[in-house]
Amino acid sequence: MPTRTVTVGSASGLHARPAALFVAAAAAQPVPVTIRTADRRPVPAGSILSVLALGAKQGTEVTIEAEGEGAEAALEALAELLARDLDAEEPADA
Repeated sequence: MPTRTVTVGSASGLHARPAALFVAAAAAQPVPVTIRTADRRPVPAGSILSVLALGAKQGTEVTIEAEGEGAEAALEALAELLARDLDAEEPADA
């Protein structure tokens, strides 16, 4: 199963807006994606409550996994998103 380990770049970690952006992107992928921290079990990346429950702060390493056709591309896109500081970016509708 393809995996990527990424350091969370957002100043607030995977909380509030960064978590919502990540969850929306994960849910839009053509394959199921899970996310976990080193000390937690994998949770569905498309579930806002599950992602928030990870408690991932800025600098936390998370591992995302996907399986199926398009898994590599999905992980690449999600890893790039997680590494950015989504708190510092302007909302798309601004």
